[in-house]
Order: sequence, then structure tokens, then C-alpha cells
Amino acid sequence: MNNNITKALPVLFGFFVMGFCDVVGISTSYVKQDFNLSETLAGFIPSMVFIWFLLLSIPAAMAMNKVGRKTMVQASNVITFIGMLLPFISYNFVTCMLAFVLLGVGNTILQVSLNPLLTNVVKGNALTSSLTAGQVVKAISSFCGPFIAAFAAGTLGNWKFLFPIFAAVTLLSGLWLLLTPIREEEPDAGTSSAGAVFGLLKDPEILFLFLGIFFIVGLDVGVNTVSPKLLIERAGWAVEKAGLASSVYFICRTAGAFVGSFLLARVNDIKYFRYNIIGALAVLLLLFVIKGTVPMLILIGLIGFLCSSVFSIIYSAALKARPEKANEISGLLITGVSGGAVIPPLMGVLADLTGSQSGSLIVIGLCVLYLVWCALALGRKKEA
Repeated sequence: MNNNITKALPVLFGFFVMGFCDVVGISTSYVKQDFNLSETLAGFIPSMVFIWFLLLSIPAAMAMNKVGRKTMVQASNVITFIGMLLPFISYNFVTCMLAFVLLGVGNTILQVSLNPLLTNVVKGNALTSSLTAGQVVKAISSFCGPFIAAFAAGTLGNWKFLFPIFAAVTLLSGLWLLLTPIREEEPDAGTSSAGAVFGLLKDPEILFLFLGIFFIVGLDVGVNTVSPKLLIERAGWAVEKAGLASSVYFICRTAGAFVGSFLLARVNDIKYFRYNIIGALAVLLLLFVIKGTVPMLILIGLIGFLCSSVFSIIYSAALKARPEKANEISGLLITGVSGGAVIPPLMGVLADLTGSQSGSLIVIGLCVLYLVWCALALGRKKEA
């Protein structure tokens, strides 16, 4: 038992590195300020991270079958480490974009390989709780990101010192895992092809749920990105302090995940989805008109809380729809994380057109409307 815990700890620590991708929210505000970017151009910064989930998720899964899970996790650590050093060595717009690209590539590989690696060290009833613990570690990392950026900007003198801090943590994660022997199954190239996996989208139900993943991740990244901007625009906060909004969002999302994991074992998951997403729509409508700092932070936190379990509910529904294709569906759904690459640029374009962050909220609202439709449709299917 103690041996399993010893092996599980470095794997679980990898989830902290996985949370680094969420720092793109507050980083967008700093980069926009440093290089005087328009909202439209700044809106493409999250795309540098999240587009790789669309392009690399399935190839990464196929490569993992050939070289093994631990090797893929270590490859992700190397890529992330290099990416986090670039802006510190030479801080300019190009190196920042390269850093976000490498962060996205590394994070995609990490998300594809780390969960399966955990199954090699944790078995039976402990697996579910360990996977949940991993998501909590990731959420803590997401929560800490804006504070680390503020610490770097305030105490260390420049927000770019965030990058070597992240590089050091990534190096620690890689070394810890390197020194931990983990026994895996023999690599197997398998028979699935990328074409066969994407062919699952011909199933209307799978396509419907895939788009649900796409829009919930788009919503998540969108709220993370726009939250600091709302405090800057409406309350006149400095960018160094505005990161508090992202931290409020992530801590409430973490709390919502805890509550959801407890309630979903006792209540109907689709009804839970329906009530929460309708509540999120009501909160978002209030965010259009509320201007006070504390009320805005409360509303941002509520969106994080109410939407925290949506991803897992949709993910589970897709696996239940085609259980015989569980592996292929899992790889396919991870490509839906690319919603985080598509939604923020649309937010930036509309924010420029409207001259305020209300334009960004309109795009997020469209994501929520699709998810409301998704929840209602799933409810009707379950009742039929």
C-alpha cells in the first residue's frame, strides 16, 4: 500500500503542471498591456495553447500506444520546461507566443497520458478517488497561477518571472517521476486510426456531446480570460491585481467539483446538469448589468461553481452512449478541448466591435445557450 502511494505521488504532482495552461487567462492581460495589442489580437493568445488539443490529442494517444505512458509524460515535461524558459531568456512577443505554443503542446500530451499512467499505480476502488484528487491538484494550480503572476510582478519586479518558476516546478515534476519506477503494460500500436476515431462524429449523439465538450471548455477558458478584463474595464483595477478574478473563478470551480462529486453519487446527473447550467445562464445575464467589484466577483465565482461538473457529465454521457468505443471516444473528446482555442478569439473580435467586454460576454452566452439545449435534450432522451 505504501509503495503504491509512493508511486502515485509523483504522478499526482504532474496534475499541478497540467494546471499551468490556465495561466493563459491572466497572462493575456499582461501580454496585451506589454505589447499594446488590440482585443482581437489578444483574443488569439489562448488559441496558442488550446489549438493543440484539436491537432495533437489523437496523434499523442497513438504515439502513447507505441512508446508508453511514462515516456509521453516525460516528453511533455521537457517541452513545457523549454517553453517556460524562452520568455525569461528573451522577452518579446515572438518568444511569448512560442512559450504558449510549447505550453499547449506539452499540456496536450500530458492530459492524454497522465490519467492512464495513474491507472498503473492505483487500482480498484482507490482509482476514482485518485483521479478526483488529480483534478483537485490541477484546480489548485489553476487557482495559484494568478497569485504567482502577481507575486512575480509585485515582489520580483516583473510578471515574466512567472516563467522560470513554472520551469522549475516542471523540472521537479520530471525528476521526481524519473526516479520513480512504474511498471506499465507492453506498448501496443493498436488498430485504431485517426480516421476511424473522427468517423465517430457521424453518430449524431456523439457529435452532439462532442460539441458540448467544445463549448464547456470554451466557456471555461473564456470566463478565465475575461474575468480580469472586467475588473480592469469596469472597476479600474491594475492588471497586477485583476488576476484575483481568475483566482476567485478557480477556487469556486474547485469547490463546485467537490460538491458535485458528492451530489452526483446521489442525484440524477442530467437533472443536476440542467439545473446548474440554467443557473449559470441566469448569473451570466446579471454579469452584463452588474458593475460593482464585489458583486462581479461573486457572479464570476458562481459561474465557476455551477459549471464545474458539466465537463464530467457530458464526458460520461458520451462513454455510456458507445461503451464499446470507449477508448476512441475518450481520445475524440479530448480534441474538444480545442474550444478553448476558438472561443477567446471570437470574444476578442466582438469586444473590439462593441468597444467593451460585453462583447466577450455575448460569445460566452452563446456557449451557455448551447449547453442549456444540450442539458434539456439529454433529459428528454433519458426520459424517453
